Amino acid sequence: MIFLRSLFFNFFLFGGIAVACIIAFPLLFLKDKHMICAGRILSRYIGFLLKIFIDVKIDFKGTENLNKFEKYFVASAHQSMFETFALQTVISGPIFILKKGLMKIPFFGWCLKKIGAIAIVRDTATKENLNFFDKIIEQTNKSKRPLLIFPQGTRVPYKERPDFKKGVARIYEALKLPCVPVALNTGKVWPKNSFNKYPGKITISFLSPIEPGLSKEDFLKKLQNIIYKEIDFLD
Repeated sequence: MIFLRSLFFNFFLFGGIAVACIIAFPLLFLKDKHMICAGRILSRYIGFLLKIFIDVKIDFKGTENLNKFEKYFVASAHQSMFETFALQTVISGPIFILKKGLMKIPFFGWCLKKIGAIAIVRDTATKENLNFFDKIIEQTNKSKRPLLIFPQGTRVPYKERPDFKKGVARIYEALKLPCVPVALNTGKVWPKNSFNKYPGKITISFLSPIEPGLSKEDFLKKLQNIIYKEIDFLD
C-alpha cells in the first residue's frame, strides 16, 4: 500500500513540477513577484498531494515569530525536499541559498535564478565562492524578502544530529539581522533519497528569533542547540 501511494505521489509530484516549469516560462520575462507567486502555488500543490496520497497532516507552529522583526533571515533544519517548498507558503518570497547544481537544471534552475536564489559550491574554496557573502548582503539590502539557509548543508536523516556549517554564523555576523530558527520532522514522512513516503504528521516549528550581537561561536552553538532540542520534542 505504501509503495502504491508513493508511486502515485511521485508521479504527480514530478509531473506537476515539470508542467509548472513549462507554464512558468513566460514569467521569466516579468517581475520576480510573479515567479514567487507561482512557486507558492506549486508548494501548496505539493502539500495537497501529501495529504491526498500519503495521508499526511501538515502543521506550522510559531509563525508569529516571522512578524517580530521587519527584516530577518531564516535558518532551517533540512531533512527532505519538502521544506524547500513548504517554507514558501509561510515565508514571504524567501531568497534561497542553494547548491550550484540545482541552478543548472533547465527551466527549474532558470526559475530559481529569477527569484534571486544564490548558488554556492559546497565544501570547497572556489572563485565562485569568493564573493558569496557580498552577494548575500547585496540581495538582502535591495530586497524586503528574507534570506533562507539550511545550516546543516544538506538533507540529513531525521535521527542524525550533525554539526551545523560555520557559514551560517558568518552570514549572521555579516547581515547583523535577527535569525528565525526552524525545526521540523519532515524526514519521518519524506526520508532522504527514499522512493517511499509515509503517513503521519509533519510539524514545522518557527522558534523565537536570535537577535544580532552574539559572537559567531555563541550564535552557532545556540542555533544548533535550540533547533535540535525542538526536533527532539517533535520526535
